[in-house]
Amino acid sequence: MSSDPWGRVDETGTVYVRTADGEKVVGSWQAGTPEEALAYFERKYEGLVVEIGLLEKRVKTTDLSAKDAMAAIDHIRQQVDEHHAVGDLDALRVRLDKLVESVEAQREERKAQKAKQADEARRAKEALVEEAEQLAQSEQWRAAGERLRALVDTWKGLPRLDRKSDDELWHRFSHARSAFSKRRKAHFAALDAQREEARRIKERLVAEAESLSNSTDWGATAARYRELMADWKAAGRAQREYEDDLWNRFRGAQDVFFAARGAVFAERDAEQNENLKLKEELAAEAEKLVPVTDLKAARAAFRAINERWEAIGHVPRDARPRVEGRMHAVERAIQEAEEAEWRRTNPEARARAAGLTGQLQEAVDKLRKQIDAARAAGNDAKADKLARELEGRQALLDQALKGLQEFGG
Repeated sequence: MSSDPWGRVDETGTVYVRTADGEKVVGSWQAGTPEEALAYFERKYEGLVVEIGLLEKRVKTTDLSAKDAMAAIDHIRQQVDEHHAVGDLDALRVRLDKLVESVEAQREERKAQKAKQADEARRAKEALVEEAEQLAQSEQWRAAGERLRALVDTWKGLPRLDRKSDDELWHRFSHARSAFSKRRKAHFAALDAQREEARRIKERLVAEAESLSNSTDWGATAARYRELMADWKAAGRAQREYEDDLWNRFRGAQDVFFAARGAVFAERDAEQNENLKLKEELAAEAEKLVPVTDLKAARAAFRAINERWEAIGHVPRDARPRVEGRMHAVERAIQEAEEAEWRRTNPEARARAAGLTGQLQEAVDKLRKQIDAARAAGNDAKADKLARELEGRQALLDQALKGLQEFGG
């Protein structure tokens, strides 16, 4: 009989293993010595140790599923429970029990992680849905469309939720995209209709602009072109393939008209500039009549100058006030000289001026006497009041005397 700490072989060739529950039959060995029998079953034990060690490592370092790990543990446990090896089988059972605990802990951890990931995926998809629903109301067609496409790609990269939740969120997401697409389609359909209407309007405007391009009714036609331009801007843009061509025709017609008008106006401006030179010479000639010393001669000379002035014609509009102002100044000077002569030679006006002057002189003299009397009586307040009244009457008297002098009085 042969034995070691964990097993023995009896005289019949039966191999036993020692466990906490007593000896268990491992098997029968008839082909060799008892030592060979123990060595054989010890090797089987070492094989179980290696197998458990590898499984422990896989559980710890790989993503081996709990189901597969438990199946592997059960397979090894079955071999240990069948006692077909010699060694510390109880220690193997302890290691297997700990391994089960590790697998269960991983299972719970993975379950929690999966729940966390599912919650994060739900929040992420809810955020995508909310953004998509906001974008569905946008009128930034290009930017919103590109963003919605990016949201679809993001959605595809997220894990699926439970079927009900995932389907509900996807329905909202898809509905938002459809609503945006429907609004965008309606917008561009309306825009196409507007651009087609703009094309028809602009074709009419072009036709009228081209019909006016050879007009010589400068003022009315220029005004009509301004109206056509306002109508053009109000019409909006036509389709891109028509807009540039229509604009080139419209602008070309205007250019023909305004080039012709510009040539005519340039000729007119040259004539008016020449007229301005002539009128400036006449204004300078008229200004020599001032100051007026011989009213009759000045009046006759100014009349002759004015007749030549009227015969000259128009000057540039911006120069008109200045040059005409010079002639008006001379005309006013002659008129003032005429008025002064009339006042000087009008006996009735002179008599009225003399009468007024006399009345004011009497009033001034009277006030002076009253002031002297008040001072003599010691009534300074009355004297001061009368003095202030005297100042006003004296000013009127001085003015009247000046007027009387104009009559040569």
